[in-house]
Amino acid sequence: MIEQKGVNVPMIRTSMKVLALSLFVLTGCEQSSGTTSGAATSDRAATTQSTAPVTTAAPATAKPTTEGSGKLNEAPSKAAMSLITAVRLADAKSGWIGGKGWIARTDDSGSKWQVQYEGAGEVKQLFALNAQEAWAAMGEEGKLLHTKNGGKNWSSVGKVPNSAFFHFVTQQEAFSGNARTVDGGVKWSSLPVPEGITGDAYFHDKDNGWVVKQVKDVLEVERTQDGGKTWHTVLSRKSAAPLNGVVIRSAGANDAWIELIGDSGMTQTSYSLFHTKDGGKNWQTVLANSTAGGGPAPGFPLGDTGGPKNTGTKPGPLYVVSPDVAFMGGQCPSCDKPNTVGWTKDGGKTWVNGKEAFSGYGPLQLAMADANGGWLITNDNEQPSVMYTTGNGGVNWKKAHTFDAPK
Repeated sequence: MIEQKGVNVPMIRTSMKVLALSLFVLTGCEQSSGTTSGAATSDRAATTQSTAPVTTAAPATAKPTTEGSGKLNEAPSKAAMSLITAVRLADAKSGWIGGKGWIARTDDSGSKWQVQYEGAGEVKQLFALNAQEAWAAMGEEGKLLHTKNGGKNWSSVGKVPNSAFFHFVTQQEAFSGNARTVDGGVKWSSLPVPEGITGDAYFHDKDNGWVVKQVKDVLEVERTQDGGKTWHTVLSRKSAAPLNGVVIRSAGANDAWIELIGDSGMTQTSYSLFHTKDGGKNWQTVLANSTAGGGPAPGFPLGDTGGPKNTGTKPGPLYVVSPDVAFMGGQCPSCDKPNTVGWTKDGGKTWVNGKEAFSGYGPLQLAMADANGGWLITNDNEQPSVMYTTGNGGVNWKKAHTFDAPK
């Protein structure tokens, strides 16, 4: 051993070992602190730059079950994001979509997606009260899933009693047709409706509801303001067409958009759309789409081909934003690009048909955050579903994401 004069080498070596150990401990603490902090402050699902579905698969002990429990996954999911069956926005950038056995969320207008839930059943409907509270109706049995934390966890809360459009007005109160729940979907009760109605009733709240019925050659819209105890006719129109379907939406206690669906033939379906802002005292004819194959639009006489028209030969989804703003898809099964979107922004006084058309022969999905921002998703049995976004109220649409091809 060689010693330098005046220097205790064993002591230096001991000091260096202590210093190295201290640096190792400090480095480990910093790494641990960074990981913990990142997890604690992250409220959104992880995303990557890939346009392929990015998701996680739950550990075996936390994997979603057929009973409806779901947990944010931590490894790549095997769910194929194809054939989108439902869509709902929290805002123009954030929202959920669903398909057969899965629910996914985006927070960047559809560029990247996170599969949050995997389980049995096809997603029939989605509804978002805000960015944290959302619900999903699953399968034919209507199993109702709920998330309180933006989709990080989904749990089964009950069953929707019918297949009508459901909407929550608070965390506890919701309506599906003439069914009402006040405990978040655990139990449902029925609100009274008239006999012989066509399609589903629609209740905006516990007092205000709407139904449609056909009595011989007369179509009637009836309204209640006392929770279904009494009903009175607010619109009556003679019609040469039988009534085969009804879609009702509302953006206020006195607001109602009534879509009436008539006959079909040669890939064409006739339909009409009426709107009231004042509880039915006055009505605006928004659309009157008579077709050669489907005959006259409901509420109009034979041979009447006038009135405002939406593009396409059959109706697409109706999405009501406010008493002034509504969007509606149009579909043309015999066209090369079957899907279009039209809108009104003055309560139905004027109708604007968008100039863009989109491929896809499956059901069209449409959702709007407001009068300007929204999503359009096309489906096809052979080609991948595609999502488009608009920021100027449907005038222009930008492709945001191409999903998995159908298997």
